[in-house]
Amino acid sequence: MTDFRGTGRIRKAWNTSIQFFRQFRTQDSKGINQQPSAAVQATSTTTAATNYKKPIILAGGIIAILAAVGIGGIQYVKANTNDYYHLYMNGTEVGTVGSPLEVGALLEQKTSEAQQETPDIPIMVESGQLTYTSTSAYKGSPDTQQTLAKLEGLLTTHAVGVEVKVNGKVIGIVKSQAAADAVLARVQSKYAPEEKTEKDSTKVRALAFSPEEEKADENTPKAGKELTDVAFVEKVETDAVSTSPSDIVSDNDMYKLLVEGTIKPTKYTVQQGDCVGCIAQKFDISPQVIYKNNKGIEDDMIKVGDVLDLTVRQPELSVRTTENLTEIVTIDPPTEVQKNDDMRVGESKLISAGVSGSKSLTYKIVKENGYLISEELVDQQVIKEAVPTVMMKGTKVILGEGTGLFSAPVSGYSVSSTFGTRWGRLHKGIDMTGGKTITAADNGVVIFAGTKNGYGNVVIIDHKNGYETLYGHLDSISVSVGDILEKGDTLGIMGNTGRSYGVHLHFEIHKDGELQNPLKYL
Repeated sequence: MTDFRGTGRIRKAWNTSIQFFRQFRTQDSKGINQQPSAAVQATSTTTAATNYKKPIILAGGIIAILAAVGIGGIQYVKANTNDYYHLYMNGTEVGTVGSPLEVGALLEQKTSEAQQETPDIPIMVESGQLTYTSTSAYKGSPDTQQTLAKLEGLLTTHAVGVEVKVNGKVIGIVKSQAAADAVLARVQSKYAPEEKTEKDSTKVRALAFSPEEEKADENTPKAGKELTDVAFVEKVETDAVSTSPSDIVSDNDMYKLLVEGTIKPTKYTVQQGDCVGCIAQKFDISPQVIYKNNKGIEDDMIKVGDVLDLTVRQPELSVRTTENLTEIVTIDPPTEVQKNDDMRVGESKLISAGVSGSKSLTYKIVKENGYLISEELVDQQVIKEAVPTVMMKGTKVILGEGTGLFSAPVSGYSVSSTFGTRWGRLHKGIDMTGGKTITAADNGVVIFAGTKNGYGNVVIIDHKNGYETLYGHLDSISVSVGDILEKGDTLGIMGNTGRSYGVHLHFEIHKDGELQNPLKYL
């Protein structure tokens, strides 16, 4: 609103001019009513004309004066009229200020002061909704200082943080979204395996190394790990929130909350029918936790009554990783057998040695928090074919010929006396006890069946390959000289004949006439 003051002088000048014109018009009307003489009329006419011009000139001057006074008054009013603003907070008037910039300066000052108290935590000054309306008044002035002081008392400050939630549960608040992202990335990197690939060994290549061979070498799978996916098992959310600086935790503390969580101590007594996998499934934990906490478990052996420590940390956040693991394994050369009817059974001859090959095996490995969840073979490629070993084996059968491989002549045996010198005398074989039925230790022909001094009832078998076996102290003999026996055929019953001190079998092995320790062959 503009208030115009000091206009009384203009109005007064205007009223004076009006009165002057009224007087002039009155005098003129009186002169018209009188009838002067001719001479007088001529003189009067000239005088009247002159008198008539005077008020016109006077009126024009007055108007000019009035215009000058009016323009000067307007300029005076304009020069003394001030613009300023009404300030409102949330629709309620706070006061008047000279400029919105003064309010902005106050807000910046309060924000800077609050930020200095907690430099690492974002601080926001809450001012609500500030609006302005402009106004102007003659010689008017805003109450800026009073208004800013009042506004300062209405301002509030609070910290701005980012809330981290797992499956809807608030774990904590960090200072910024960047801090939250960094912590979550750190949690993932804890369980994400490093990718490793075997370095190509330096190879000396021939001058004739072909481009095709080089291309094949480039396509050869390399051993190593390839991380294909990293993801959180739980639903993770981050939201900006207003909070107190004391409620904001450091990045390290947030990391520990997510990774370590709380500890749930648990003891379990093994029951009938339990196994490591069964217990792990029952308590919804990984078998690796059981092995880690109970070092005494070997080959999955646990006993009823064993107390197992199943204590496991309960992290707030679980990381599932998927990786492709490629291994290079050796392919053993297969054996190709060529039969030879002129060679005896048991004889063999190497024709050509085999060469090992290699192949790549790629597994899809899924882990949660570093523990194996599943393993699946997804690909295999032969890198180098194996070259088979070629053997020639005989098929010619000679009755009574031994294989050179001996089996025990007594079932469920135990050795009561070993081979060697005892009491100053050589014990030529071993004494065996166990099952009473005595069997041939290998294929052969009976060359003696009867009694011998010191041996009592005895059987001797020639295996036609340089070996002979002797079976002494028999209670009875069930074979005769010339009989052809196969390994495992019955030849008699264990006894206590000859120079013997209890029921047992005396067993000897001779090779090319030389005594052998039977225990080396059984």
